[in-house]
Parts: sequence; structure tokens; C-alpha cells
Amino acid sequence: MNLDAALSIATGGVANIDRQLALVSQNIANASTPGYATEVGTQQALTESGLPMGVRSGPATRLTDAALQAQTQAQASTVADLTTQQTALQAIDAVQGTPGQGNDLPSLLGALSNQFSTLLNQPDNQTAQSAVVGAASTLASGINALSNAYTAQRNTAQGNLVSGIASANQALTQIGSLNNQIVTLKSTGQSTADLENQRDRAVNTLSGLLNVKTLVSPNGDMLVLTNAGLTLPTRDTTGPLSIANANAAPQTSYASGTLPGVMLNGQDVTGQIRGGQLGANIALRDTTLPTYQAELDEFSQTLASRFSAQGLTLFTDPTGAVPSGGGTPAQAGYVGFAGTIQVNPAVTANPSLVRDGTQAVAGDPAGASAFTPNPAGGPAGFSTLISRILTYAMGPNAQSGVTQPSPNLTGLGPAGTLQAPFGAPAALSDFASALVGSQAQDSASVTNQLQTETAVQASLTGKLSAETGVSMDTEMASVVALQNAYGINARIISATQTMWTQLLSAVAA
Repeated sequence: MNLDAALSIATGGVANIDRQLALVSQNIANASTPGYATEVGTQQALTESGLPMGVRSGPATRLTDAALQAQTQAQASTVADLTTQQTALQAIDAVQGTPGQGNDLPSLLGALSNQFSTLLNQPDNQTAQSAVVGAASTLASGINALSNAYTAQRNTAQGNLVSGIASANQALTQIGSLNNQIVTLKSTGQSTADLENQRDRAVNTLSGLLNVKTLVSPNGDMLVLTNAGLTLPTRDTTGPLSIANANAAPQTSYASGTLPGVMLNGQDVTGQIRGGQLGANIALRDTTLPTYQAELDEFSQTLASRFSAQGLTLFTDPTGAVPSGGGTPAQAGYVGFAGTIQVNPAVTANPSLVRDGTQAVAGDPAGASAFTPNPAGGPAGFSTLISRILTYAMGPNAQSGVTQPSPNLTGLGPAGTLQAPFGAPAALSDFASALVGSQAQDSASVTNQLQTETAVQASLTGKLSAETGVSMDTEMASVVALQNAYGINARIISATQTMWTQLLSAVAA
């Protein structure tokens, strides 16, 4: 080997070591960057006529595990979905109250029943009459608060959809921009490792918003699809997804066309957006919370109707009327009633009506029996109405031997598309307990599932990090090895220079 070859090999080695050290520095700097895959250099031994001629540095690549990475991204979507649900449902829990502590729906209904029981023993006691009205007002206010909480969380979900769509568009646009750069660099044989890491971070962001999968072509271009198979454009500079601002109210729904859907270049794709924050917010806005609202509206209608059927119009809407049922869809006449239910203003003005009654009842073989209110100046100890309320309005029968009409539990909501997940309860107390229990179970189930899925996510993330993440021990060992190699190549260069100097001096002499 001549001196030129030795010098060329050594200088090439030094240049290669410089590139390797730059990669090590890059890796160490990103050791704590979530999702960063370790970048490694590629190199090729050079020969000429069978003789070694040093090394040539190739484009940097990444340590990757595509299958594990896809699992981790899918799990991130699942956890984001459950976290979003948990936040909304825990806000409902806070308003729902704690069972047995007096502020939950069954307890408020029980307090009203207790006040009627007290009044039964002293029908002429004005304080007891006012206490019944007060308990009824507290129950109505509790129902209002719960209805308002549903509406507030639906509007939060709608707002989160608008902001989430903006974030998804930003991530898609970033992926598209990186796609263009990666394809260009790959076509010229240059490293795209840094850009691929950046693109993965954008995909991770998108995975938190909705469940997606990616396909990478040989030229480096990435295709992004939802788990429902919908292709999401990445080169739409204006953002392919959109959703209009809207106000969610009990009377509005996506099913009836009064709330906007998620659009993809003008096409409604709401049903194809699943998982992540977006999928969770769609479910909360369009299914979970509207179902809760419909259940509470049905309870409110049942409450008001059963009291009125016995001769006491205790609960009404703001006009002083009990909204009628029997519409199409089932709740057409009282969607949102839970948000406006109140104590009849006539009863508030004259609490003795809780003893005497507000109207006569003709009687119905399939419903309540006949009732005549206590006339003005009638017996102060009149207890007929109070007994009817306690026995029948609060009980499972409309009159002796006649079961109460079943509340509507299917075909609910403004579009008639919702269904309660529990059976038809006969008594008001059972209805209240079933409603609260079902909704509380939803929250508890989401919380438990979130704990499980978070543990799975941590396991997958840890495994991915162990396989593709930066190992400080490995990087520091590489630094030591590269330093030693640098020293050897530097000595070769120094020795070669010395030999050249001596040779030149000998020639000159």
C-alpha cells in the first residue's frame, strides 16, 4: 500500500467518524424526545483490485419496529378516547351527587316522599305544606342542574371537535410537507432519518385525535387512513377536514341534522371518525350525553304526569303546563323538559294545594281513579290526595290493580334514535335509581377501562423505547469507540505526513 492510499483511508475514516459522532450527538440530544427512534449510520468498505481503500459513509437510517410502532399508536388513540370520556363523565358525576348523601336524584325524590308522609299526619299544617313545596322545588332544581350539565358537556365536546379538527389538519399538513421532503431526498440517496422522526411525531399527534394507520411506500411517501378505511389527504394545504361551529342544546342533534358533522372535502365522514379525542367527542355529543338527557327528560315527564294524573299538577314547564306525550318521535312534546321543569307557580303561590289538589280526575280504568279536589272551606284534615300521591304517584300502580304506564325507553331524543340501557321501571324511585345507576356505571366502567388501557400503553411504549429508543449506555460506548478510532486514524495521518516529509527531504538532498 502506498502512502497516498494510507492517507486516503485514514482521512476517509476520520470523515466517517465525524458523521458517526454527529449522529451520536443527535441521538443523545433527543434521548428524552417521545417517539424518537435512534438514528444509526451506514457505511460501506471500499476496495480496489482487491485491496482495501477505506470506508464510505452512507445515509443514516433509524432503528424501527413498524408493527410495534403501529400498536403503540393505536393504543395512544384508545387511551385518548377513554381520557376524553372520563373527563366528561366525571363532570357529570360531580353534578349527579353522591348516593345516600341527599343530593342525588333518588335522595331528592325520597325527600319529597318523606315530606308528603309528614304532611299525611298533619294535613292542615301550613309549615308541612310549605316543606312539601320546598322539597319539590329542590328536586326540580336538581333535575335542572343535571340537564344543564349534560348540555354544558355536549357544548364542550362540540368545541373540542372544532379545535381537534384544526389540530388534525395541522398534523396532516405537516405529514404531507415531510412526505415531499422525504421522497425528494430518498430519490437522491440522502438520509431521511431526521425527517422520518419528525413525521412519526406528527403521526403520534394525529393518533391522539383519531385512530389511524399508515402505509409507507418504497419511495418514502406515507399514506394515512382511518381505521374505517377512509384515506386522509396529506397534501391539502387548506386542511381536508372541517366542522362548523354550533351550539348543542337538548333539542339539537346530529341525527336530526341540527348539529354539524365532520366533513372531508365536502363529504360527511362523521361515522368514519373513531377513537382518539375526536371519536370520543363525537360519541359524547351525539350519543352518550343525548341519551342521558333523554333519560332525564323521560323521568321528568313521568314525574310530572304521574302527579298530575292523581289530581296534583305539582311539576310543570315554565308555562304552567305538563308537556304532553304520545308524539312522534316518542319525546317530541318534551325534549329538553328536564332543563325547564319547575314547581307549578299556582302551587308555589298556594302551598295548601298539595293537600287539596289542583284539578279533578275523571278516572280511567287503565290509569288513575277518579278524584275530586278538596273544595274551598273543605275539611282541614283532607288527606285523600296525599294518600294518592304516596301510594300511586310514587308507587308502581296508577290505582289498585292497575300498573303504571311504562315510560318510553326506546325511540328517544329529538330524532327518536336513542335508547336507554335499562328496563322499564314501574315506580318513580326505581326509575331514578336506574337512571343514576346506569350513568354512574358508565363513568366507573370508563375509568376502570382507562386504567387497564393506560397500563397497556405504558408497556407498549416501554417496549418500543427499549427496541428503538436512545440508550445512553450504547451511545456513550459508541463515543468511546469512535474516539479510539479517531485517535488511530489521526496517528496514521500523522505518521503518513512524517513519512512524506522525510521522503521529500531525501529527494531534495
